[in-house]
Amino acid sequence: MYKTDSNLENGPLYSKVNSPSPETKPHGHQHSSMSRSLTLLFATACGMSVANIYFAQPLLDRLSNDFGIDHSVIGVVITITQIFYGLGLLLLVPLGDLLNQRRLIVGQMLLSTIALIIVGTAFSSVVLFVGMALVGLLAVVTQTLVAYAANIASPTERGRVVGIVTSGIVIGILLARTFAGILTDLAGWRSVYIVSAALMLLLASLFFKVLPVVEREVKSITYLQLIRSTFTLFIQERTLRVRSVLALLIFADFSILWTSLVLPLSAPPFALSYSAIGAFGLVGVAGALAAASAGKLADRGYGQRTTGSALLLLLISWLFISYLQQTIVALVVGIVLLDLAVQAIHVTNQTMILPLHPEARSRLTAGYMMFYSIGSASGSIASTQIYAHFGWGGVSLLGASVSALALLFWALSIRK
Repeated sequence: MYKTDSNLENGPLYSKVNSPSPETKPHGHQHSSMSRSLTLLFATACGMSVANIYFAQPLLDRLSNDFGIDHSVIGVVITITQIFYGLGLLLLVPLGDLLNQRRLIVGQMLLSTIALIIVGTAFSSVVLFVGMALVGLLAVVTQTLVAYAANIASPTERGRVVGIVTSGIVIGILLARTFAGILTDLAGWRSVYIVSAALMLLLASLFFKVLPVVEREVKSITYLQLIRSTFTLFIQERTLRVRSVLALLIFADFSILWTSLVLPLSAPPFALSYSAIGAFGLVGVAGALAAASAGKLADRGYGQRTTGSALLLLLISWLFISYLQQTIVALVVGIVLLDLAVQAIHVTNQTMILPLHPEARSRLTAGYMMFYSIGSASGSIASTQIYAHFGWGGVSLLGASVSALALLFWALSIRK
């Protein structure tokens, strides 16, 4: 049992925490560590949930043909999904500070199952668009999972747990195209969403059975006050502002690579098949897994050093990536370095911001991830435009410039 102090709106939302579950046995004023199996289950759920909004990217051609949507318009499927994901970050994730997180997670997973079935059985473009919007909106359960994991983990191991759980998110993004491609080849594009719906239902059932029961007394606060306090956090916490800007820049860099990479690889002289291009996602997974230990370093007080080293690595990665036209090996090295750097910074960011207000972790996560969304969208738009006018050299220069800007911003931020 513990109490927290906060000047957000009407004070802390929760005045006490009871953790009767075996997974979160009290130890003084701290929770016990999450088991490795539960941590991996969280990571898996995060990966599956976030993958749902990326499945459509390689399927646009098929969706265009099946629903009679012009190729110049079909991209709106991705836009709708991303817009509603952003709305979910603002409107749904903060509810984790107000409602029972266990019920919220299971409920969102069940609703995600329904949304995926709507997409997989859509009979018109209108139904498809509605289903995609719901998929994007409900995919933010990933951020509720991150905040919940931080709540039930031991403070001394919070960084390690957050590192593993957020690695699941990056891996889910990287493998979404591969997953969608294999299932589409085997059983058509609809099978991608039906199988994902079945997996989400299975995960919801597992979480209903194994999630620790964390009961909190909720103080009187309206939903509007809850949302407004999400913005108030940016005024109060400099660390949140700095780390959010870094998130915007590193995920812009991430999108600059992964959005435009298919363009040169699918064109001569490479002319790789979709399956071969999807395999590069597996390469990225290696980097993301290697970065999971960044949370441990942040736990030990090395957050700034880890950030600086990773940002330098991010800049160096573009040197290798720029040699794509000369050798695929250089690209592979660059991908590993870039994904390692991005994930290391992302894990460190969350490890540093989540302890700021223990009673407001969902709002901290929501605010931080909104910058992630802005960065991802900006990187995607910029990379395709730059490639169209300046080719892969222009994309590489853009990525390196964003990396250099992030490194400069970080260097200036630690001197103040």
